[in-house]
Amino acid sequence: MMRIELQDIGKKFNTEWIFRKVTFTFEENSTSAILGRNGSGKSTLLQVVAGNLQPSSGKVTYTRNGQSISSDDIFRQITMVAPYMELIEDFTLQEMLEFHFSFKQFLPGFDTATATEMLGFSNVNHKQIRQFSSGMKQRVKLILAILSDVPLLLLDEPTMNLDKAGIDWYLELIGNFSGKRTIIICSNLHQTESAFASKALQIEEFK
Repeated sequence: MMRIELQDIGKKFNTEWIFRKVTFTFEENSTSAILGRNGSGKSTLLQVVAGNLQPSSGKVTYTRNGQSISSDDIFRQITMVAPYMELIEDFTLQEMLEFHFSFKQFLPGFDTATATEMLGFSNVNHKQIRQFSSGMKQRVKLILAILSDVPLLLLDEPTMNLDKAGIDWYLELIGNFSGKRTIIICSNLHQTESAFASKALQIEEFK
């Protein structure tokens, strides 16, 4: 479990502020949503939380089981799904699973075989990712993230490219395997992909 505190966080590119003075706490063992329109800064804030971008002002503090975690080490505690993160398309599904889980551990009781079964695909284990539809690729991204044994799960527009069956699959997956960890979901479809969040940060309140 992980607790993340944002203290007066701001981010600007050149002279333009994307958001300013964001103060918010993502509690341990909870699901929170970052909400706003397209282009409002949701993904930028999530990148700051992930440690991929440095804030222009303010401070991010990470605590796990009462112990402070350096921002330089936070990548070890995270898995992430986002439209701007690509799968390795030359890999087969089997190779993609093996590669990802050489860096992260599976949740207890899972392996590449059970992960493949949960995807709901048949006879694609040795097909290259480039042959997958956009919806299939999104399912792979979600399986890689959600079945990783980490305390912090970051989901940016997790239902992108999913049809109704895919959205139902995602909701069942996240419902069954959220576990005792902190989950942050960026969404402009709050009633669909993050309605179960217990807290919400409205990014457009921090302009």
